[in-house]
Amino acid sequence: MSRCEVAVLDVIGLREVDVAVYAAFAGRKSMTLAQLRAETGLSTQRLTPVLRGLTEKGLLVRFPGAPAAYAAVNPGVALDAIFRRKEQELEHARMVASRLQERHREAPGKNPVDLIEVVQGNEVIAERVEQLLRSAHREVVFVDKPPYTRLPTVLHPAEQELLNRGIRFRGVYDKGALELHDLVADLEAGLALGEQARVVSHAPLKLIVVDAHVGLVPLRSGSPQVGTALVVHPCSLLDALSALFGFLWDTAIPLRLPGGGEQGGEAPAFEDTRLLALLTTGMPDRSIAKQLGLSYRTFQRRLQNLMSTLGAATRFQAGLQAAARGWVTLPGFPGPARPDAQRAREDTAANGAVRP
Repeated sequence: MSRCEVAVLDVIGLREVDVAVYAAFAGRKSMTLAQLRAETGLSTQRLTPVLRGLTEKGLLVRFPGAPAAYAAVNPGVALDAIFRRKEQELEHARMVASRLQERHREAPGKNPVDLIEVVQGNEVIAERVEQLLRSAHREVVFVDKPPYTRLPTVLHPAEQELLNRGIRFRGVYDKGALELHDLVADLEAGLALGEQARVVSHAPLKLIVVDAHVGLVPLRSGSPQVGTALVVHPCSLLDALSALFGFLWDTAIPLRLPGGGEQGGEAPAFEDTRLLALLTTGMPDRSIAKQLGLSYRTFQRRLQNLMSTLGAATRFQAGLQAAARGWVTLPGFPGPARPDAQRAREDTAANGAVRP
């Protein structure tokens, strides 16, 4: 039996021996204790508590009289009842947790020492990060830069789950982080699910803030290892971290998902969009070539072809042309021109009437 199957059984309170005894009833209307001993090879002493547990869970029914006989309940009916009970228990637990959380937030005269937790050890920090992420109800914002407790090579399972649930993710990436990331497997996977990402040439520190209510930052931003982190609860420091993220977000360069979003004019090819996105980050050419899985010479040839397509003689011209066509997004850049009819339709939808 696989680990996944064992985990599922643990959730509904069944063991492998329970499943084996229950499976022995397949194709039989009922079985006595003697028949079950012969079928399963288990002793009466071992079978008795198993049969009692299956009966209590509604998977078996015991007929009156002697010798004792049992019949299996249809698994679809029995397991559905178990799942419903578990869902009710989980919902009750969530309500209790929510009430405790509200009391914790509203507690007057909170001890200042309790506003900041010190978390030590990479594994413990990684677990705390996952716990914070999974507590999100509205939005997670973060600044991503080295060092890492675990080098990111795939999208974090918690982020994937939360994005699928509609939780908003906004991330500011340090240019140096992009050179370490497996961009295809990690960053682009998040963008495909709705993450919004921007890039700065240098981020002063890394941080995570969840629902503007709790944050996490490494204790020493310049250290080659995380080692120790601070979990920050509502206070002026958390306000400052949120404000820092807002400043970085407003000044960072947006990363566009290849093939995603609306683009003005003729849309670029998928690989050209990826190339443009990485060029906007300011990464060195050789690092971009590595991220794209290209040799340096092939990268140069593709860049020259892209500049030719844009009708640009220099990279500066290529950047302006790409922004004018809507192939990249820059803060404060007006973007591609829209036809008058399209502009009128958009203004009507936004304001209820065409603006003069």
